[in-house]
Amino acid sequence: MLHEQNPAELIKAHFEQLQDMDAEKNAASNRRLEFELIDVVRCEGDWLAALVVPWAIKLLLFNGGGRLWGDIPAGQRRYIDLPGATLAFVAENDADIGSWQTASLVDVINDVADMAAARQLARDGLQMALGVAQTNPLAQVAAPKAPVSRRGFFRRLAGKRD
Repeated sequence: MLHEQNPAELIKAHFEQLQDMDAEKNAASNRRLEFELIDVVRCEGDWLAALVVPWAIKLLLFNGGGRLWGDIPAGQRRYIDLPGATLAFVAENDADIGSWQTASLVDVINDVADMAAARQLARDGLQMALGVAQTNPLAQVAAPKAPVSRRGFFRRLAGKRD
C-alpha cells in the first residue's frame, strides 16, 4: 500500500488495538512502558517512524513512493542504507495498514527505566538513522552537538557517557 499522506493515524490505530494483546503474550514486556508513536517523518520519499511499545523500541518504514522502499515477503529481512546508518528491516503485513518494515532499536527492553528514557532512545535512534543532529533547543543554545552516531547511540543505551 502506497502512503501518499503521513500514515501516523493508521500506525497509531493499528498498534493501539494490538498493544494489550501483544503485551500480555510477550514475556519480555517492560510494564513501565506503553505504546507511543514518537514521530513520523519523510525520508527520501518514504515514511520513517519511531515507535515505543512495552516489548521494544523500533523504527518503522512505510512506502511513500520513495527510494528506500522495496517490496519483500513478510518475515524476510533486508538492509536499508539510510542517510545516517545501514539497518536491517524485517517485512510485516496487515490488512488494515498494508506492508511495512521494522528495525529494532532496543530488544532488551527491561533495562529501559521509564517512558522518558524510551522516548529519548527512540528519538536518538530516529535522528541517528536520518543522520541529523539532535533537536533539543537548549542543547543547541549552549553548544552545537554533533549528529548522534551509531556508536554513541549504543553507548547511551548501555548507560555510558560519550
